[in-house]
Amino acid sequence: MSTISIHRTELLRITHNRSRIFRQRYRRTIPPWRLTINSRSSDTSKKEELSVQISNAPPIPKVDQLRPEGLRFDRLQPPKSEFVQEDRLEFGKFVAREALLDEEFWTAAWLRAESHWEDRDNERYVDNFKRKFAEQEFNAIKRRCKGQQGQKCSCIVAVRKEERHIKRSVIKSVVGTLDLSIRFFLQGETFPGEKVKSQLFCNINRQGSNRYGYIGNLCVAKSARRQGIACNMLRFAIESARLSGVEQVYVHVHRNNLVAQELYQKTGFEIVETGQSESSDDDLYLLQYTR
Repeated sequence: MSTISIHRTELLRITHNRSRIFRQRYRRTIPPWRLTINSRSSDTSKKEELSVQISNAPPIPKVDQLRPEGLRFDRLQPPKSEFVQEDRLEFGKFVAREALLDEEFWTAAWLRAESHWEDRDNERYVDNFKRKFAEQEFNAIKRRCKGQQGQKCSCIVAVRKEERHIKRSVIKSVVGTLDLSIRFFLQGETFPGEKVKSQLFCNINRQGSNRYGYIGNLCVAKSARRQGIACNMLRFAIESARLSGVEQVYVHVHRNNLVAQELYQKTGFEIVETGQSESSDDDLYLLQYTR
């Protein structure tokens, strides 16, 4: 009796995660395919035996769809009368308000992807990275806006005002975005990230006077910059925080981003002396609104 064996094969899976490409090998276990010859009989009988074994390797992760379901990218900007929203700030040709439509959340996520990859347009696969970033950010925005542990988060957008006889899609009307979070100080904190005396248990002080506002993810479309959009979105966010009973509003800015520092200082933010900060990122400044 003679045996012929077919060796197992390997599958190569390539996944993309921002600027990294990960390669994972998955082994497909195929037991030998045996061909048995019975020499005692004048007739040669061939028996094929094939069995499938389940390996202990972890399952292959599912790949998310490139775009969330239910979005209508051709959806027209609804008229002002359809929005039941009192809190808004009108300035020039624009309006700052909370995002309401999924298409607005998606456009906010895409603007953040554009901003994140703004200086790396020449990198390979940059468009794929932007789409993946936007998809992840869209899902993150929706989760944050649902609120968790008593915290509140709002996605604020700047949109073009409706004009007579001009129809725009929602994704073309959104020109700026930022997040406003209402958070609680940890016990002993006087500013976010302050180093406090180590305790066995860390408590969140949920008294109204121990809340603060935090602004993040501020960005404006390239085509709409230098029109006061960022300043007015900040003004609207600060006023929204105050209407929620919050007086202290903070934001982080990169140490080398001089343009952003000038913007925040012009709006009324000042750098906080954070010598007692637990943050290990020395590239960021913490700013507080002081007006």
